[in-house]
Amino acid sequence: MKSLARFCVRRRWLVLGAWIVLFVGINIASFSAGSDYSNTFSFPGTNSVHALQLLQSNFKSNSGDVDHIVFDVTSGTLASHKSAMDKTLAKVAKMPEVAVVVSPFTDTQQMSKNGKIAFATVNFSKQAQYLKKSDVQAVVKVAETLRSSSLLVNFGGGAFGNLTSPTGSPDEGIGLIATAVVLFLAFGSLFAMLLPLGVALFAIGIATGATTLLSHGLSIAQFAPILGSLIGLGVGIDYALFIVTRSRQNLKQGMSIEDAIITAIDTSGRAVLFAGATVCVALLGMLILGFSFLVGLGVAAALTVFITMMASLTLLPSLLAFQKMRVLSRKERRKLAGTGPEATVVQGGWQRWAKIVSRRPRTLSAIAILAIAVLTIPLLSLHLGLSDQSSDPSGSTTRLAYDEIAQGFGAGFNGPLLLVGSINDHADQVAMQKLDTSIQGKPGIKTVSPVLFSPNGKVSLISVIATTSPQDLKTSQLISTLRNTYIPDATAASHTEVFVGGQTALSNDFSNVLDSKIPLFIAVIVILGCLLLMVAFRSILIPLTAAVMNLFAMGASFGLVVAVFQWGWGSSIIGSGTGPVESFLPIIMIAILFGLSMDYQVFLVSRMHEEWVNTGDNELAVTHGQANTGRVISAAALVMICVFLAFAVGGERIIAEFGIGLGGAVLLDAFFLRTILVPSLMHFFGKANWWMPKWLERVVPHFAVEAREESAAV
Repeated sequence: MKSLARFCVRRRWLVLGAWIVLFVGINIASFSAGSDYSNTFSFPGTNSVHALQLLQSNFKSNSGDVDHIVFDVTSGTLASHKSAMDKTLAKVAKMPEVAVVVSPFTDTQQMSKNGKIAFATVNFSKQAQYLKKSDVQAVVKVAETLRSSSLLVNFGGGAFGNLTSPTGSPDEGIGLIATAVVLFLAFGSLFAMLLPLGVALFAIGIATGATTLLSHGLSIAQFAPILGSLIGLGVGIDYALFIVTRSRQNLKQGMSIEDAIITAIDTSGRAVLFAGATVCVALLGMLILGFSFLVGLGVAAALTVFITMMASLTLLPSLLAFQKMRVLSRKERRKLAGTGPEATVVQGGWQRWAKIVSRRPRTLSAIAILAIAVLTIPLLSLHLGLSDQSSDPSGSTTRLAYDEIAQGFGAGFNGPLLLVGSINDHADQVAMQKLDTSIQGKPGIKTVSPVLFSPNGKVSLISVIATTSPQDLKTSQLISTLRNTYIPDATAASHTEVFVGGQTALSNDFSNVLDSKIPLFIAVIVILGCLLLMVAFRSILIPLTAAVMNLFAMGASFGLVVAVFQWGWGSSIIGSGTGPVESFLPIIMIAILFGLSMDYQVFLVSRMHEEWVNTGDNELAVTHGQANTGRVISAAALVMICVFLAFAVGGERIIAEFGIGLGGAVLLDAFFLRTILVPSLMHFFGKANWWMPKWLERVVPHFAVEAREESAAV
C-alpha cells in the first residue's frame, strides 16, 4: 500500500490524467453503444412460466404483454366518441409489435355499467421487457389524439409503465447539498469538503458508463443505474472521507504532506480496501442464487463499488497531493504553526462518550437492544411481492389508468389470471370446459371468460378475474387454490395439464422462489463475513459479534420498510402508495447492508486493533479506538443518510424502498450499534475479544488491516 500511495503522490499528474482518459473513454463508448436495460425475470420451471411458454409456442396473440388504454368520459357518453375511437384503435392494431386490439365496443365486459369508463385491450407480440420503447411510444402518440376535455385517456400495463420509469432521482441534488454541508461542518475546509464529493461523483460517472456497456452482455434492470448511483455515492463519499480524515489527522500530528498521505493510505486505505472488497463479495454473492435478474444487479453494483474504491485508493491521494495543506482549515493551519502537532488520541466529546460506554456497558447494551427490537416488530408482518401500478405516483398515467379500471370494473381487472391448458385430445377439451364451468362463482373469483382455443388447437385459455387486487394476499391464496384444488378436481379424469399464468401469477411465483432463497443467502454472506473478519483481526468473538450486529441492522431496516411501504406510515410524504415489499428487495438490501455494516465494523475495530497490538490493554484499545473513529463514523453516517434519503423522495417506489431501508439501517448502525452496542460488548468481553485458538491461528492466513499491526507481526 505504501508503494501504491507513494506512486500516486509523486506521479499525481499521470494518475489524474489516466483517470480522466478512463472517464472520457468509457462515457464516449457508452454514449455510442446506448443502453440495453431490461427488467427480465427468468425463473424456469415454475407453474406460471410453463403457462407463458405454452402461449408463446401456440397462442402468440395472447403470449405478449397485455396493456390497457383506459377511457373516462367526463361529460356525455362513450357512444358519442365511438367513431373516433374505432378509427384510432384500428390504427393502433396495425402498428409494429401490436398483435391484437380489443375495443370496448366489441367486448361489452370492457365497458363499465354506468357507461362512463371503458378500456381497450392491447395485446403486444412480446413481453414488456422485450419491446422497444419507440414502438410503445408510437401507440401512445396515436391513442392520445382521442384525449379531450370530455374524454380522459390514460395508459396502464407493463409496456406503458416502462415508458415512465425514472432514470434518476429528482431530489438527488438536495442530498448532495446536505452532504456538502455535513462535510464542511466536519472539516471546516472547502477543499477538504470537495475531495470526497468530487471523487465519488467522478467514480459514479465512470461506473454508470461501464454499467451501460455491461447491459449489452447481461440482463440488467432499468433501475440499476439509479441503484448504482445510490450505493456508489454512499460508499464512495465514505471511503474518501475516511482517508481524508486520516490524512488531516496525520498533518495535524506534524507529518509532512507526502508522509501524511502515504500513512493515510497505508492505514485507512487498507481498511477501505478490505471493506470495499467485502461489499463486492457480498453483492457478487447474489450469483449463487442463479437468477439472471439478480446476477445483473449484483455485478453492476459490485462494479460501481470497485470503481469508487479504486478511485479512493489512487485518484484521491493524487488530489490530496495537489491540495497540500489546504485540506486543513485556516484555523487548523494557524494552530499547527503556533502550538505545534496535536496529541495522537483525540480529546473532546467522543473521548468523553467512549469513557461513559466503558463504565456502563451493560445498561447501554440493554437500551440499544430494546430500541432495535422495537424497530424490528413490523418485520413480523412482511409481505413480499411485486408492487403493481397502484403504487405509482399520484397523477401518473399508469396510476390513473389503474384507479379508473378498479373504479369501473373492480381491482381484479388490473391483473387477470390465465388458466392455460395443453390440449392433446377431446378429453382435454372436455376437461377445460368443465373447469370453466366449475370455477364460476367460486370464492375470490368475480368473472370467468369462455374457453378460447389456439388456432392450432393445441392450447386452451381461460381468463379469470379475481375479486381482489393483483398484489392482495387473497389473490395469492386464490392462485394456490386454483392450482391445488380447482384444477385437479376438474382434470382428475383426463389428467390435462393446466397452468396458472399471467403477470400476477408470474410475480407471485417470482416472489415465492426468491423468498425460499433468503435463508441460504443470509447464511452464505454471514459465514463469509465471519471468515473475512477472522482473517483480519485474528479473533473468534469479533466476527461473531459483527454477524449478530449485521442481523440486527437487517431486521430493523426491514421493519422500517414494512412500516412505511406496507403499512403506509409516511408513504404519502414520498409519493408512494402502499403495497407489498418488492420480492427482490430483501436479497439486494441484505447484500448492501452486510457490506455497509462491515465497513463501519472494519473502520471501528481496525483502529481498536491497532491500539490493542501496541498496548495489549483491551479497555484502553476499545476506548481510544472509539474516540478516534467516533467523529468520522458519525460524519460518514450522516453523509450516507443524506444520500439515501434524497433518493427516497420523488423517485420510483423501488428506489424509495432502498433509500428508506438503507438510510434507516445506517442511522441505526452508526448511532446505536457501532456507537453503543459494539464497544459496550467489547468492554464486557475484555481480552477474550482478541483470542483465537493456536491451531486456528496457524491455519488462518494473515492479512494486516492496519500497517502498525503488520510491523508488530514481523
